Amino acid sequence: MTSNNSNIKKLESGRAEQAYKDAEFAAQKGGFNDKVKKAFRAHAKYIPMMIKTNGLGATLAFMKSKAKSEKEKEKREFSYTILYEKISHWLKSVDRNYLLGEHKDKDLIEAVVSMNSQEYRALTIEVLAYFGWLRRFAEGLIEGEE
Repeated sequence: MTSNNSNIKKLESGRAEQAYKDAEFAAQKGGFNDKVKKAFRAHAKYIPMMIKTNGLGATLAFMKSKAKSEKEKEKREFSYTILYEKISHWLKSVDRNYLLGEHKDKDLIEAVVSMNSQEYRALTIEVLAYFGWLRRFAEGLIEGEE
């Protein structure tokens, strides 16, 4: 039982650490303008609700479509590209094992739509847990109105 609790704590602290790095990148290190930073903060807050309402696959497809349109118009939607890349990086990191094996070389959305329902549910839970931390850190590190 103790081993299981320490594994959960390790997973949760790893999630928190990565989310902090990702929010810090958006807040400071990425060199983004205030519109992008505030959009990142807002999107980190409401994407979990989109996932719960529409599902992970549909939300990622929405984010990817926004990311493509960002290339034509440099607007606040650039934060979707950042978030999509951060989610993908988190899930593909070697110590997480979420998108390894047959999904390793696939784009995130391609991997998600090719999963069985059990893998899809596990991935959805992981992404929501990651966003729980990301939202908190983005709110703390990026200034903006509520």
